[in-house]
Amino acid sequence: MSGTAEVRDSFKFIDLFAGLGGFHVALSRLGGKAVFAAEWVDSLANLYEQNFSLRPQGDISKIDPKSIPDHDVLTAGFPCQPFSKAGEQLGFEHTEQGQLFFHVVDILREKRPHYFILENVPNILKHKSGATIARIEAELRDLGYDVQINRFSPHHFGIPQVRDRVYIVGSSTNLDAFQWPKHGKQPTDVRSVLEENPTDARQLSQKALDCLQVWDDFLTSSPAALQIPSFPIWSMEFGATYPFEDETPFALTEELGREGLAEYRGSYGARLEGLTVQEQMSALPSHARRPQLQFPQWKVDFIRQNREFYAANKKWIDPWLPKVVSFPSSFQKFEWNAKGETKSVWNLVVQMRASGVRVKRPTTAPSLVAMTDTQVPIIAWERRYMTPRECSALQSLESIDLPVRRTDAYRALGNAVNARVVEQVASALLSSEQAPVSLGLKEVEADAA
Repeated sequence: MSGTAEVRDSFKFIDLFAGLGGFHVALSRLGGKAVFAAEWVDSLANLYEQNFSLRPQGDISKIDPKSIPDHDVLTAGFPCQPFSKAGEQLGFEHTEQGQLFFHVVDILREKRPHYFILENVPNILKHKSGATIARIEAELRDLGYDVQINRFSPHHFGIPQVRDRVYIVGSSTNLDAFQWPKHGKQPTDVRSVLEENPTDARQLSQKALDCLQVWDDFLTSSPAALQIPSFPIWSMEFGATYPFEDETPFALTEELGREGLAEYRGSYGARLEGLTVQEQMSALPSHARRPQLQFPQWKVDFIRQNREFYAANKKWIDPWLPKVVSFPSSFQKFEWNAKGETKSVWNLVVQMRASGVRVKRPTTAPSLVAMTDTQVPIIAWERRYMTPRECSALQSLESIDLPVRRTDAYRALGNAVNARVVEQVASALLSSEQAPVSLGLKEVEADAA
């Protein structure tokens, strides 16, 4: 067979764990053509086909790597749950999701694309004290790829969302000429993605409104000169005296039964004397009930900081305290991430998380999460949640159709990659060398014989 020369107008890529198609949107903007996608959730696969005219295959673990078309770039936002701080952090030991990375490795081994771009949560860098990311890098390097790893957030590129993610890029040749995309402190404002009077916006429930009003009262009751602490405020620690530094409530009751806690006080100063062990545990803050002989240092620090803050501010906190006692545990915790702003939740962006009510400046929205639609960012000055379309703008996915059900849309967006960030990373990678792939460059293919 004689040698041939041809000019290709685009490069080919595959999109694994495709979801809403953030990688597809990003690489298409750079001239790429998707030749394969995989997504095991049928409803998302249907939507992907609707948006991109390409039907994804299903479970990647059941796909023969040999059957995947040749491609120049492999992309994969492999499942983050095994490595996320929000989960059990089982990592590769997760019987299903933890092993999916190795299916990516199998495809790389078989198809040998010139480049790959992988994305995951930042905790993957610390998981198992760094052993997990070291293994990932070693597996990729053993295939003959040069590898680099970095972290980016949409707000680095002018998008009003703080969403730190790890990007792992690789090349079958060296990455000596590769430079990560440059970014600066571009001004951002969440109002840039908000719709004017959206008719489909979900309003805050009365319970949520009451909670925010109570914490707004907390802020406005504080002395004008007082800076609200940056550590999480755990109001149930106000008045509590149970031991936490050298021993735990669990350790004391294991050793002495209910007498071990009899002299102490639980949440909001509740007396523990005369209660059964079960009743004593119920009267403690939820974070103090774990069967631990010793609390981790971060928890010790938070408890100490809250008790010291209460002792120094008891005079104005005590009249406010009865307002918060009846709330569920997550509403009794408060995080002020808006230092320097006017002390009012109603001017800011709020997120109601299991870890507490988090308040942020209106410059950015908090990271979208996939676990529940109750953690959607709240536009407090409009007393509403952000709409799915506004959230899609936070993920740079304005051009695609979303799931019809609001809950499904929020969940998919929480799992999505940010297309703008991927585009920046991919652009830097694909322009880093005169690669032997079809990147709009002249490519000569000659028969080895």
